[in-house]
Amino acid sequence: MKEFERKQLLERVERESSTIGVDIPESIEIQGEAIDLRSFVFEIKRRDSVPPGERDRVERAKRNLRRERLDRLESIEENEVSYEEGERLASSIIGIDRALEALEGLDAPDPETEAKRQEAADQKRWMNFLKKALGREDAGGGSGRTRF
Repeated sequence: MKEFERKQLLERVERESSTIGVDIPESIEIQGEAIDLRSFVFEIKRRDSVPPGERDRVERAKRNLRRERLDRLESIEENEVSYEEGERLASSIIGIDRALEALEGLDAPDPETEAKRQEAADQKRWMNFLKKALGREDAGGGSGRTRF
């Protein structure tokens, strides 16, 4: 592979927008073992949050994906492959990045859910403040509305 081709592939892989519009690979071979990556990611993402029993599995998958990404990137960096193989590796690295993005975003709630949760917490703090300010700290029961 020529030097400018190698640099072009490396730039493509490191581009911030490289994963936009890219699908997670159907399967990928990691350390000689074929993994159904797309079905794994969709299975995990289908849930609202990662159950405690699955956290180790997800973390292990992310570590393995990062390690495989690094191995593939080093093959391009060290000019160990032909341009065609480098193209294939670059595409697979971008697919790995897409899968990692999906797996990394699991613990963070979506912005709409987070905004609703924040609004509810703000409302509760405000009501508690009003109860204390008006001397109604023990005002419980009822419909939850404070009458002034």
